[in-house]
Amino acid sequence: MLGKLWIRNAARHPLRTALTLVAVGVAILAFGLLGTLVEAWHAGVSAASANRLVVRHAISLTFSLPIAYRERIRTVEAVRAITHMSWFGGFFRERKNFFANFAVEAHSFFDLYPEYRLSEEERLAFLRDRRGCVIGRGLAERFGWRIGDAVPLQGTIYPGVWTFTVRGIYSGRDRGTDEKQFFFHWDLLNERLKERMPPRANRVGIFVIEVHRAEEAPEAAIAVDALFRSSPAETRTETERAFQMGFVSMSAAILSAIRVVSLVIVVILLAVVSNTMIMSVRERMREYAVLRTLGFGPGFLAALIGGESLALCAAGGVLGTAALYPALALLERGFGAYFPAVAPPAETLLLGGLACLGVGALAAAVPIRAVLATPIVAALGRVG
Repeated sequence: MLGKLWIRNAARHPLRTALTLVAVGVAILAFGLLGTLVEAWHAGVSAASANRLVVRHAISLTFSLPIAYRERIRTVEAVRAITHMSWFGGFFRERKNFFANFAVEAHSFFDLYPEYRLSEEERLAFLRDRRGCVIGRGLAERFGWRIGDAVPLQGTIYPGVWTFTVRGIYSGRDRGTDEKQFFFHWDLLNERLKERMPPRANRVGIFVIEVHRAEEAPEAAIAVDALFRSSPAETRTETERAFQMGFVSMSAAILSAIRVVSLVIVVILLAVVSNTMIMSVRERMREYAVLRTLGFGPGFLAALIGGESLALCAAGGVLGTAALYPALALLERGFGAYFPAVAPPAETLLLGGLACLGVGALAAAVPIRAVLATPIVAALGRVG
């Protein structure tokens, strides 16, 4: 019975109801997008391995380390494996076609990163071809690249046009694994630097080491940094999670602003739904007085008004959530290089649902109080 009354009451003013549903849907859509962007920003932290450590220059990431450090790092007892990588910073044809691209130590890199799933055939093809590259599935879909395609990258840090051949397309082991990266042989980069810029040759951006057990990470970090203390290029060794958190902390102000905007959206949503319910209840005040005269108690009237408010919010929330997925697809198409894990997290969807229910309940509180506090005689004499 109540369900039919909610629908009929909402249908009395279809335009107002439709506008309210759209407003709620847009608010939940915006709430979901912001929550997903925050989650994407933390994707690298979530995917970090407890067994991996990153060794970088103590001053800044903009300074490189000598490749000779590799063998000295191997002498640390807790180190099980080591690889290295260098940020290349190239783009495909136009600067807007930006994506993460790295020069890596081909023989060891994928051993330390098992989350990048690559077939053995493709891996061997990559190792045999000095100009070969491995790309993520998301990157391949973005540009339509296939195995065997030639990919020219315009260098920024390392000037010139660098042409690579796609020898492998990896997929992520987990949902949060970044599938929009580009890897090629560091040896190729180093050979070119020896010819053109000898002072920049035989250097790498970071070393990545893997320890036998996660509990050994703190001691390993101290031991590695001790090896290069007072050297021309001192190191800073930290867990992969801490390394990724360093990038996130640079955007702390932006993330805080996003969270504040999310709260503002909920407040605006409350104002919109409250206004709709107040107008609706004011127009039906005489009807509620008649119901009270017929013996319907406060509980029934509260359920009638509150249920209508909750139904409006729930329907709008469903619309907003349904629109979230195509909106994220468009966002990924335009900005996927910056947000590798664009998928609505369950926590954001849950918070959006709770926000709808909370707004629905609060928006009905004032109208319910007005109906119950207004004397029946006064309500019967009220017109509009």
